[in-house]
Amino acid sequence: MSILGFLIPLALLMGLFGLACFFWAMKGGQFDDLDGAANRILIDDEDDGPAKAEPARDTR
Repeated sequence: MSILGFLIPLALLMGLFGLACFFWAMKGGQFDDLDGAANRILIDDEDDGPAKAEPARDTR
């Protein structure tokens, strides 16, 4: 039973540490743009259209 006197405060301290880390990440802007990275991969940066094939070379 004496181990509970150690484990309960330890669990509370770990929970407060996790909560502090969460608020620190919120303040740092870690959760500002959740959809941006997911949508950025779908956007094509080049508007040139399909790549043109090079003409075949005569290899004689």
